Amino acid sequence: MKTFKAFALFLALSLNAHSKEVDFNRDVRPILSDKCFFCHGPDKEHRKAKLRLDLESSAKDQKKKYIIPGKPQDSELIYRLNTDDEDDLMPPPDSGKSLSPQEKKLISQWIAEGARWSEHWAYVQPKKHDLPNVKKSDGSGNWIDRFTLKHFEDNAQDPATPADLVTLVRRLHFDLIGLPPEPEVVETFARNPTEEAYEAIVERLLASKHHGEKMASYWLDLVRFADTVGYHGDQDHSITPYRDWVIDSFNDGLPFDQFTREQLAGDLLPSPTIDQTIATGYNRLLQTSHEGGVQKKEYIAMYAADRVRNLSEVWMGATMGCAQCHDHKYDPYTAKDFYSMAAFFDDIDDTAHLKNGSNSLPTRRDPEINVLSRSQRTRIATLEKSITEKEKIQEETPDSKLQAEIKALKTEMNAIKKVTRKTMITRVTKPRVTHILPRGDWLDESGPVVESAIPEFMGSLASEKRLTRLDLANWLMDADKGAGKLTARVLANRLWYLLFGQGLAPDLTDFGGQGQPPDHPELLDNLSISLIQKNWRIKALLKEIILSRTYRQTSYSSEKKRSFQKPYRLPAETIRDNALAISGLLVREVGGASIKPYQPVGYYRHLNFPTRKYGHHKDQRQWRRGVYVHWQRQFLHPMLKAFDAPRREECTAQRPSSNTPLAALVLLNDPTFVEAAQVFAKRILAEGGTAIDSRLDFAFREAVSRKPDDFERNILKKLLTSQNAKEEVAWTTVARGILNLAETNLRR
Repeated sequence: MKTFKAFALFLALSLNAHSKEVDFNRDVRPILSDKCFFCHGPDKEHRKAKLRLDLESSAKDQKKKYIIPGKPQDSELIYRLNTDDEDDLMPPPDSGKSLSPQEKKLISQWIAEGARWSEHWAYVQPKKHDLPNVKKSDGSGNWIDRFTLKHFEDNAQDPATPADLVTLVRRLHFDLIGLPPEPEVVETFARNPTEEAYEAIVERLLASKHHGEKMASYWLDLVRFADTVGYHGDQDHSITPYRDWVIDSFNDGLPFDQFTREQLAGDLLPSPTIDQTIATGYNRLLQTSHEGGVQKKEYIAMYAADRVRNLSEVWMGATMGCAQCHDHKYDPYTAKDFYSMAAFFDDIDDTAHLKNGSNSLPTRRDPEINVLSRSQRTRIATLEKSITEKEKIQEETPDSKLQAEIKALKTEMNAIKKVTRKTMITRVTKPRVTHILPRGDWLDESGPVVESAIPEFMGSLASEKRLTRLDLANWLMDADKGAGKLTARVLANRLWYLLFGQGLAPDLTDFGGQGQPPDHPELLDNLSISLIQKNWRIKALLKEIILSRTYRQTSYSSEKKRSFQKPYRLPAETIRDNALAISGLLVREVGGASIKPYQPVGYYRHLNFPTRKYGHHKDQRQWRRGVYVHWQRQFLHPMLKAFDAPRREECTAQRPSSNTPLAALVLLNDPTFVEAAQVFAKRILAEGGTAIDSRLDFAFREAVSRKPDDFERNILKKLLTSQNAKEEVAWTTVARGILNLAETNLRR
């Protein structure tokens, strides 16, 4: 092996650089994945020197001596990372990649410590870990706190202080229902902040009909739900009953394993119910085109790839889409795995809309069915029962008054039956033949035919018949023989993200080589096992986390006092809902067709096939929650766009959070927020008393659950008196300022 003079000094520095033992998965694998796997990873077509640094047997080959445990000075890898010879340097200079001195030291220390290898954490089944011992308990009986306290102790830190009572109640409401608390709720808890009172709030919010709306907003991001097809003319399609099914499912506490089966394969269940049929709309949420000149095979290939991407990201936290053209460069998914996964969906007819699609609004996307909402179906069942009972009485004892009642009930029932909505569903058809497409080229069908199958490195599913979407769903949720524990880890991480603003594993859709490993893998494992033990009931796990002291910490940290919580701006829909709730305008009806709030004139002027003109609703629908806003993929509502809502063309597990002048301008000038401020001002004048101070107290109590401080009070008084306008107009200006406060739109 070649040597170089500086190596001995470098090695000495390396071995003393870190007092903490290097962990392969946490410290080393991410470096190798980012800098080395492209040439020395799973992709056999582009692999160099027959070296795989993702496999221990190859990396520690005794003949080639790339890595010699305990001997970094003799390891070819260390030489290659540090040599001045550009012909031998790894990564090569023309790759555009290089390792920092710190990264080189980490790898050297890891080899010196014995180069202990670990399988990639995301492919190892979660297991239940013993609770760590802590020196100083905080008195909490919640097992989650033991793990977080241990983290603080190991880092010579103390946990942050508990959040103040107002912040805590507001946090609970925004996290669980996406709406602000009523002032009376905050004040009642502040007077009696017991554990029992806290738990009662949690249970009430989890039981609220608005909890499903909050959770559905996130799920709809994951499955790329929208009201339009996305491609070409971006015509409307019929799918809103699916959204309502998601809301109902979260409200009902439908176990996640059943939630999964009904979406992927509700049509394959024995005697599927109407709700299970509606759930299969998931398979139809992808973007489609209705242009007359599309190439059928091209779009079938596009749709297959879309489904594999979404399924793998949503349920597996995996980027299988990267294997569409070649074996994955960073993870063990092969092109064969990709097309075998796509074959599960080959019994879905993706050609009907290419034959009979239209430019109508909404467009046709067979198969579709007409359905009523669950509440409408419940009401009809009640009416039918009542009519039957009354008609029986009428037969025995005729009565004109009773006959009139029967007629009125029938009129109501018939009226309800007329207000059905269409929704796209899945109906099994003869499966297509699936080929591996070389380089993902839909014109090239020279690749071998594959059958539906799970990724080879994850095992196999025994079956004498073709594996179906139901087999796939069962495998995803089977905690004993399938991938259920891995699926639970993905879901538990996202639930943690929803309650803390960041997942324990930061990359919510990439648990692979390019993703970051979890900072607290044992905690994440235990959360996953807890979810399974709770029979996949999401509400139960949410409650367990929320009752922890860790959840209740203040979201602000100092050098010595750290918190798992973090403050963040509310999601786009919640910002709108919050303003409407504060003003009193919010319509809290659950479910129904999409709504169209105010939107700039001419915003749709470039939409064609057909051309269209946006018309906002002029009745109470205008003030419904953001989860019901019409989601136009190509022209997302400007308010939603300004606050970083996604177009939902792909799975979005974590929205970005920008800070631009446009956001402030929306809060000040969007007609929805202007009208909210006007109505809020009327409330201030009607309910806030006659004195300026009492009115400001009322306004702050409604908006941020507290009184204004002296600085805020003085500023708003100056703003009020500077208005050369009528009282209502002046207070509207004040209301606009309060709705624009960072605190009003912040979850802390």
